[in-house]
Amino acid sequence: MASYSVSDINGMELTCFVQLFGSVFEETPKVADQAWHAKPFQDIDDLHHKMVSVVEEGMTRAEKLKLIRAHPELGEKGKMAAASVQEQTSVGLNKIKKEEDEQISRLNSVYREKFGFPFVMAVKGQTLSNILMSLEARLTHSVEEEMARSLLEIYKIARFRLDDLVVH
Repeated sequence: MASYSVSDINGMELTCFVQLFGSVFEETPKVADQAWHAKPFQDIDDLHHKMVSVVEEGMTRAEKLKLIRAHPELGEKGKMAAASVQEQTSVGLNKIKKEEDEQISRLNSVYREKFGFPFVMAVKGQTLSNILMSLEARLTHSVEEEMARSLLEIYKIARFRLDDLVVH
């Protein structure tokens, strides 16, 4: 994957910037589009902060829910963004045992039924055991608590994706 310097990024036209960073927040290029207008970026931390600010300050509750719902369920076998496939593969979710797959599927179903959106977790660096414990523990949250937690996880995922694209 190509890496760009902050100087390169600050010099990008809007369409190029959105093409490069539009998938950092899963299927929500609006975040990149609006963050571009906050240039110049001092560094990757500033870019990430400005993208998070677009979500926190510029999105309605309905738009935030749409962003959360854009994320695939853990262990999903269907169509996913390339970055999601890579992230889930990195922790072995593509090679789990039948029993583990059934457990994840069951918990995902219970979670989606309770909250109305998929369980979102930044899985990079996690183990299957940690993911399952987190999924079970988060079932005790309220919808508002879980929305907030899901957004925090999305911000972590976005940072991992930015780290893959930007030279530090």
